Amino acid sequence: MTVFACASCEHPISGDLRVGEFVTASQFGPGGELTDDPRTASPRMAPGTYAVSHDTTLLILHPDDVPGVALHPDRRRRNGCCGLDGRGGPNLVCAACGVDIATKESDCWTDNLVALIAAAVVGKDSQA
Repeated sequence: MTVFACASCEHPISGDLRVGEFVTASQFGPGGELTDDPRTASPRMAPGTYAVSHDTTLLILHPDDVPGVALHPDRRRRNGCCGLDGRGGPNLVCAACGVDIATKESDCWTDNLVALIAAAVVGKDSQA
């Protein structure tokens, strides 16, 4: 298991995570019915898992697996209509020191994920 922490101040960003597989994003359930909120796709990662992006610059997490972050103070980074679209650059910061740490996508037309900037975090083996 791995815990990600801020590379600047070592504040914990995530809880215990294990390497996982991307989940197919869909607004529809297995029977073709709309999910609870059709404005938001299903998360790309299962809770408690992460994956490394194809170019290794991002770590993709479930949106609920980053308790150590806060919304970016610059409102121009928080674009979107139904959620955050992530097109204005990193929109999450370390809750302790305020450094840019991740981009959350949760809008009606985007994937539903948090992408940690790999260079902004350090992974530490946990005892779990």
